Amino acid sequence: MKTLKKIAALTLSCLMAGMTLTACGKTADTAADTASDNAAASDKVYNIGICQLVEHEALDAATQGFKDALVEKLGEGNVTFSEQNAQGESTNCATICTGFVSDNCDLILANATPALQAAAAATNTIPIVGTSITDYATALDIDDWIGKTGTNITGTSDLAPIDQQEDMLLEMFPEAKTIGILYCTSEANSKYQATMFENALTEDGITYKEYTAADSNEIQSAVTSAVAECDVLYVPTDNTMASNTEIIKNVAVPAGIPVIAGEEGICTGCGVATLSISYYDIGHAAGEMAYDILVNGTNPAEMDIRFAPQVTKEYNPEICETLGITPPEGYVAIGE
Repeated sequence: MKTLKKIAALTLSCLMAGMTLTACGKTADTAADTASDNAAASDKVYNIGICQLVEHEALDAATQGFKDALVEKLGEGNVTFSEQNAQGESTNCATICTGFVSDNCDLILANATPALQAAAAATNTIPIVGTSITDYATALDIDDWIGKTGTNITGTSDLAPIDQQEDMLLEMFPEAKTIGILYCTSEANSKYQATMFENALTEDGITYKEYTAADSNEIQSAVTSAVAECDVLYVPTDNTMASNTEIIKNVAVPAGIPVIAGEEGICTGCGVATLSISYYDIGHAAGEMAYDILVNGTNPAEMDIRFAPQVTKEYNPEICETLGITPPEGYVAIGE
């Protein structure tokens, strides 16, 4: 009887050992499969199309931030960039984005509003991440704005607090009677900022006048009129103006009229002060969003538009010295 019990116990032990080995074998197989899947994922090379409206300091920094973020997260060998510049022409943006769709890119970066609009017209399936976009609702003609597009588009905004920019202008030039607002009419987001700035001036009882240019050929004439009639000029984030700051400077500085700029690049070229964001930072944030879309499967339709985490009061030492302007405390010299 004892012998039978020993045999049964031994048999049961062997069966359990066999089950354990089988289970371990399945666990090992599963682990191997998972490792294989991870290896396959890490071997994927993502093809990213980059459409940048024009070459200037701000947009260049945003593109670089975007690329750096994806290389950091994916590894240099796992991402390729087809980077194309539209040379300031919206029609070129359309051609570039159509090409990205034909090439079946995994994702499109649209740097500046015309690039975003062209990408949106080219595809409603390939994910699009925008950067250097002031207002997505204006750019995409969305009426019921809820902070996200609800489409294949998401991204980052370059909108600095307009009311704080107006406060800064009045802080530096409290005696100013008339403010000239200079922007390009072909850029919808520039008009959006101009309107917001005008509303802030109206609340403070300050007179303003608009001076607009359809393209770079009209800038000198617009600035010449503005400096003859205004005490201070305000230039919002505007790609056409950013590409032609030398023209603005050559008219405004000799006339002794200071320019408050919407961003650092314009201020560097022709301004005395700005409440600036970091375009590199918003580009980097756009790259992080692209990673979430590509690798984590996040739906761009459900991603909130992101803004710059901080703004900085900056001044241009060269032009301030030329015009005899001493910035208030709390301003940082550009480049420091």
